[in-house]
Amino acid sequence: MRPKKHKTTGSNDLFRARLDQIINMKHELVLLAGKVDWDWIDGE
Repeated sequence: MRPKKHKTTGSNDLFRARLDQIINMKHELVLLAGKVDWDWIDGE
């Protein structure tokens, strides 16, 4: 099961980098995750 969605406030935390700043957003697994129907999987 994937983590719950959270609201983005737009403010950056001084001591933590966002995940999209750490990982390569063009990596095959990141692209694949964007194509998965997560709502259907959550429903199952």
